[in-house]
Amino acid sequence: MSSRLIGVGVGPGDPELVTVKGVNALRAAEVVVVPVMDSGERGRAEATVAHYVSGEKIVRVVFALNERSDRARREAAWDAAGARVAELLGRHGSVAFATIGDPNVYSTFTYLAQTIAELVPGVVVETVPGITAMQDLAARSGAVLTEGTEPLTLVPVTAGAAVLEEALAGPGTVVAYKFGRQAAEVAGALARAGRLDDAVWGSALGLPEESVRRAAELDGSPLPYLSTLIAPPRRDGGRGGKL
Repeated sequence: MSSRLIGVGVGPGDPELVTVKGVNALRAAEVVVVPVMDSGERGRAEATVAHYVSGEKIVRVVFALNERSDRARREAAWDAAGARVAELLGRHGSVAFATIGDPNVYSTFTYLAQTIAELVPGVVVETVPGITAMQDLAARSGAVLTEGTEPLTLVPVTAGAAVLEEALAGPGTVVAYKFGRQAAEVAGALARAGRLDDAVWGSALGLPEESVRRAAELDGSPLPYLSTLIAPPRRDGGRGGKL
C-alpha cells in the first residue's frame, strides 16, 4: 500500500478550533510531524496537537520558517526536512503534518508536499482544512469579512507594504497576514485609504497572550510577526446594501 502524508490544519492557536476531521486524522496517523525553527522549541502547532495525541507520536522537524533572505539556507532546510519526513514515511504507513491555520493557505506544508512527491514515489498526499486566522479574528472582533458581492483580498505583508496599498485601493475587505514588523507602514496605508477607523488587528488568537485591538490604536510599535489585520470596506447602504 502507498504511504500517506496528510497535512492537517490545526487553526490559529485555540485547540477548540481544530475540526473533528482534523482530530481524527491526527489520531489515525502513526506519526504527527510538527514544524519548528529549532528542535528544542515547542511551536504553536505542537501545543495544539498535544491536546489530542500523546507526546510519543509527535516528531519535531526543523524548517526555515521565516528565512527569506538566504535562499540557499532555505532550500537546504527544506531538503533536510523533506528527507526526515521521507524517512518517517519509510517506517510508518501514515504521517500527519500539523500546520497552524490551513494547509493550503500560506503553509509550509505546500513546500514539504512538493519535496516528498519527488523523494517518495507513489506517496498519497492529502489535506484536512483548518480554521484560518482571519476567520478567528473576525469571530473574536465582530468584523464581517464579506457581504453580498464584495470581494475578499488576502495579502501577506512580507511581500511589502506597497502590495497592501494596492489592495486597499480596491473594493471589498482586505486581510493582511504577517504584518507585525511593518505595523507603522500598515497604519499609514490604512489612514491614506480611509480604512483606519473600521479596521481591527489581532495576534496570538486563542492563547493566553491574545490581543484583539482596533487598528486606530496602532502607534508604530512592532507587533508579533503573526499578527492579522482585517480592513473592511465602507458600508453605507444599510442592510443588504452590498447585494
